[in-house]
Formats: sequence, C-alpha cells, structure tokens
Amino acid sequence: MFRFHYRLERSAIGLVAFIILVASIGGLVEIAPLFTIDETVEKAEDMRVYTPLEVAGRNIYIREGCYACHSQMIRTLRDEVDRYGPYSLAVESQYDHPHLWGSKRTGPDLARLGNKYSDAWHTAHLYNPRDLVPESKMPAYRWLLRDQLRIDDLGQHLAALRAVGVPYTDEQIANATQDAYGQANPDSIEASGVAERYGDATNIRQFDGQPSRLTDMDALVAYLQVLGTLTDVAHATQTAEVE
Repeated sequence: MFRFHYRLERSAIGLVAFIILVASIGGLVEIAPLFTIDETVEKAEDMRVYTPLEVAGRNIYIREGCYACHSQMIRTLRDEVDRYGPYSLAVESQYDHPHLWGSKRTGPDLARLGNKYSDAWHTAHLYNPRDLVPESKMPAYRWLLRDQLRIDDLGQHLAALRAVGVPYTDEQIANATQDAYGQANPDSIEASGVAERYGDATNIRQFDGQPSRLTDMDALVAYLQVLGTLTDVAHATQTAEVE
C-alpha cells in the first residue's frame, strides 16, 4: 500500500488523476441522492409560506444567533419524539433559506414550538428568561421590546425568497409592508388582507402586548408561534405509521 503511494507521488499526472478519481467518487455519493429527491421528500398540499412578519422574525432569530443553542430538527429517536413531538420531515423545511436545523442544543428543540405557549409567555421569556425558568442560561433580549421593527423593505425580502423557489405571489410581495403591520394589529384595516393572502389559520394578534408599536418582539414571537404549524403532514404521516 505504501509502495503504491510512494510511486504515485513521483508521478504528477498520476497523482492528479487519482485525486480527481477520489473527488469524483465523493461527489457522486453526495449528488446521487438528488436524483431521487421526488421520492424521498414528502408532499404537503396544506403547506403555506411564511408571512412577511414571520420572515422578519426569522431574520431576527438568525441575527441574534438563536440557532446556535436551539435546533429545529427532531430526530426519529423515541426519547426525542416523546419529548418534542413528531419527528421532523424534509418537506417542513422546504421554504427555509437557510435551513436552521442546528447542530447542538443548549436549549430545547423548537421544531414544534408553535402555539405551545402564549404570546405573553414568549415575550416575558425573551425579556428575561430567568423570570420563568430560574435555571435558564439564555441571555435576556430586552431590546426586542424596545426596538421598532423595520417593515418597509419586506417586499424585497419576499422577492429574494421567491428567487430561490419560495412561491410568493406578486400580490404578497406588493403588500408585504401592509401585511406585516396588519398581522400584529388585528383591529386594523390591513389585518383582513393577511388572512386573505395567507389563510384563515394565520396568527393575527398583538404579539408583544403593545398595540401602539410594532417591535422586533412582535416579529420574533410571530415566528416562534408558527414553528411546526405550517403543515400538518408530520402529524398525519406518523399517526398513519402507528395505526
């Protein structure tokens, strides 16, 4: 084996050819599964896209580094399913750019967090985690309740997501700013348009408890409250497996 390696190193052309061969094998192993993508990724007819306010909240989630301590991928292990809920399916992340599956859990997995706790709970937890969980190591994010959310550029965010495959319509992109405001102000004229464009199941309410202002807290809580609720395919699939 070592003699072959020594002889190979003496031949520049042979070494380059061998590197190309090995790299090609590695590339084939990674690329080949893509040819069966239609068979391995589940279908979800009820899958909806994120609203502009939820997109803004997801951007804040990324900005604040929440993904570094929280995963969004429940594995098929029994203890994870018992604790967090149905294991994650690929289709649930089809509109996530980038994916936020995570690689470690300092805190719990958030894949099924949506509507598990109240908006007031999330607001209080983000403002000072130890008020609700005394042993929490999570830092406080008090500025989220103070900082006004920027919404004038959300149409551009939706347009960028459409460019990578998220099926936003021209109407959704054109009304992104109004829809972000309307989702956090249920008594406003803009609120009705949110339900029309994103469905009646969309959360439309004052997420941070401050009706006079639209804050970063509104957006982040709106995003957290939709995690795992964009489609019911995981629950339906795994209920069928049990039966």
